[in-house]
Amino acid sequence: MTDHPPSSRSCELPFDLLRSISQIMSSSLDVRSVFDQVMRLLASEVGIERGRLVILDEVSGYLRIEAAHGLSPEMQRQGVYAPGEGITGRVFETGRPIVVPDVRAEPAYLDRTGGLKSRDRAYSFLCLPILSEGRPVGVLSVDKPAETPEALERDFSLLTMVATMISQAIRVHWMLRREKEELIDEVARTRRASGEPYRFSDMIAGSPAMMEVFQVIEQVARTRATVLLLGETGTGKEMIARAIHFNSDRRDKPFVRVNCGALSGTLLESELFGHVKGAFTGAIRDKIGLFQAAYGGTLFLDEIATLDVPLQVKLLRVLQEREFERVGDVQTIRTDVRIVTAANVDLEREVRERRFREDLFYRLNVVAIRVPPLRERREDIPLLIDHFLDKYNRENGRNLRKLSRNLVNLLVRYPWPGNVRELENAIERAVVLSRDEHFTEELLPPTIRSGGSASASGSEPETVEGLGRRLVARAIDEEQEGTIWDRVTRGLEREMIIQALARCDGVKIRAADFLGINRNTLNKKYNELGLEDGAADGGSTH
Repeated sequence: MTDHPPSSRSCELPFDLLRSISQIMSSSLDVRSVFDQVMRLLASEVGIERGRLVILDEVSGYLRIEAAHGLSPEMQRQGVYAPGEGITGRVFETGRPIVVPDVRAEPAYLDRTGGLKSRDRAYSFLCLPILSEGRPVGVLSVDKPAETPEALERDFSLLTMVATMISQAIRVHWMLRREKEELIDEVARTRRASGEPYRFSDMIAGSPAMMEVFQVIEQVARTRATVLLLGETGTGKEMIARAIHFNSDRRDKPFVRVNCGALSGTLLESELFGHVKGAFTGAIRDKIGLFQAAYGGTLFLDEIATLDVPLQVKLLRVLQEREFERVGDVQTIRTDVRIVTAANVDLEREVRERRFREDLFYRLNVVAIRVPPLRERREDIPLLIDHFLDKYNRENGRNLRKLSRNLVNLLVRYPWPGNVRELENAIERAVVLSRDEHFTEELLPPTIRSGGSASASGSEPETVEGLGRRLVARAIDEEQEGTIWDRVTRGLEREMIIQALARCDGVKIRAADFLGINRNTLNKKYNELGLEDGAADGGSTH
């Protein structure tokens, strides 16, 4: 038994055979069908009698036969291995191939699928790992009558290429399966949501900017008008799209969302319009598109600016004619969907630079709603904090509540480049890291604590609170007992007044307004701190 190729010498492989295998691999995404066809070809060309494709069952943790050639159903049921068990399990565990020239002389060969060790003639066993992104996900193994070392080397080289092709087929198969599962989850979420319409009273906002948005939503919800939502990432455009749907006459029909930026070309076209079997490589069966799945309801196209120009043409036709054809089909399908789109870039600029069709832009821009960023509706921040605290305290069994006024002011002043999504993540992080009910600054991400800016040196700048802690700590270490309060407060007050007067050209009224204090308070402090002797460097004091 060897855990490496029998020889390091390269061996010539028949080009026609490789081409035939490649054609079989690209003909279908059905792994079982492809494997059976390849094994039949290898049986006729190089004498393979039996073959197995063994895949890890992630639920049970065992290796099981996914596809086989030359094995009865009973033999396939017996082909179950733990990782590390026998030659198959060892190849999976190590990710290295093993070649057994004669299974009768190899104790590690379990012969679980039956009868090779008891035969009169010698049989060879070739076992290779199926790798995906560098890690084993399964095993390819074949039995064949023993031949010369040269023939065994040729077979090993051929099967190495087959294993690589199978790994690619498996990756595509799993990708499609994940997409299908995600679509099923999306449909389930939509069905759950349809029983709980998005009421305006459930949307956390009270600022004038958002009240204007709600007024527009209420006006357009019951119409057929196409709506274009414009705004930065994280402002809640999808939530508003759902609010439009669930406050419309279409509320009992599907709400379907597709992120146009996540797919492109044929995949996105197939996702939107569907395809017929054989329309392109991998189209192994007919598929309905989202325009059919959303019939009678609302289709939300997020990141519409990423749409390829050919798809822009097809979308324009659907908007104008309310009909389309599936990919690879000639039959016209009528549709009845309400289109809501969203973009986080300037679509008018995209039109000017000829990346987005002007006629499509005007069709989408029937009603445009600008969703303001969080920094333009700071009145909503305390309401959102309370909402997210309730939500994540409940989910995590915590009781984080008490925020100081300074901490609330810090959160209100922060620019929130990630908008509501960033605020939600920050509150969830604080709840998860909290140990009691006190919401301290240390529970926030460093970027928020520093105000969202970086110093010229690249290190995070300190907040006023942080600088204050350092100043007080230094005073406690260096100043005489009984003088600390007076020294620190007088020093800070003196420096604030001096710098405010310098900024305001020595005009006390302006300096008082700049600092946010009463003019009489500034005059009193000015005199108490001994600044009447020209400390303001000659500026006007009236």
